[in-house]
Amino acid sequence: QVQLQESGPGLVKPSQTLSLTCTVSGGSISTSYYAWSWIRQPPEKGLEWMGYIMSDGSTYYSPSLKSRTSISRDTSKNQISLQLSSVTPEDTAGYYCARIVVLTTYEFDYWGQGTQVTVSS
Repeated sequence: QVQLQESGPGLVKPSQTLSLTCTVSGGSISTSYYAWSWIRQPPEKGLEWMGYIMSDGSTYYSPSLKSRTSISRDTSKNQISLQLSSVTPEDTAGYYCARIVVLTTYEFDYWGQGTQVTVSS
């Protein structure tokens, strides 16, 4: 059973960088045919895909967030990290990590419980 657990500060000041970690258990983040994604959901809004990192370490980002987003990994710790720079209150959201099965289509199969981040001074 694959489990994902997000962690990080719940409060970030405007203009700072938001940093979150997703710790994966029950499976290696380096296994082929899987990618690891960050998704967020602002209050009373829908899910927004932010980007993902493939098993080979290559990354892909949402065009709307690409200039501020960085996704990386630590294979020794089996962790995926998210950094979002120059945050504003509009970045307040629940942040989720999820695994993607990469075949002919991309499908999410496991999600973390999410962590709430508030951007406020």
